[in-house]
Amino acid sequence: MRILKITHLTFSLFCIGLLSTECLAQESVTVDQDARFEQLLAEKRRINPSITVNDRFKIQIFYGENDKARKTLSDFKREFKTIDGTIVFESPTYKVWVGNYKSRIEAEKTLADLKKKYPYALLIKPNK
Repeated sequence: MRILKITHLTFSLFCIGLLSTECLAQESVTVDQDARFEQLLAEKRRINPSITVNDRFKIQIFYGENDKARKTLSDFKREFKTIDGTIVFESPTYKVWVGNYKSRIEAEKTLADLKKKYPYALLIKPNK
């Protein structure tokens, strides 16, 4: 029994010593990247604020089937050329979201105008 305890203790100390040397070893890595990568990042940073939905308000003008959602979006884009719109799929339905508003007041003004044509439109704040 005593020999077994010493062997177990020795093995444990050996493993701890081996792991501690692995943790202390560090290598430096040099990354060579294409110069176009920085241009791509700059473009993404420029475009990104217009796509974010975390702190922005949107207006949902349709909720239903895919074909009807596509038709609703194309009709909307034809009539309201200055407002962006997109189709969002949330199983099992499709939603048409339009606009990208920083403030609730701004979104509510547009919602009042859109309710004339889309009576079931509602104001949302997506959390994606």
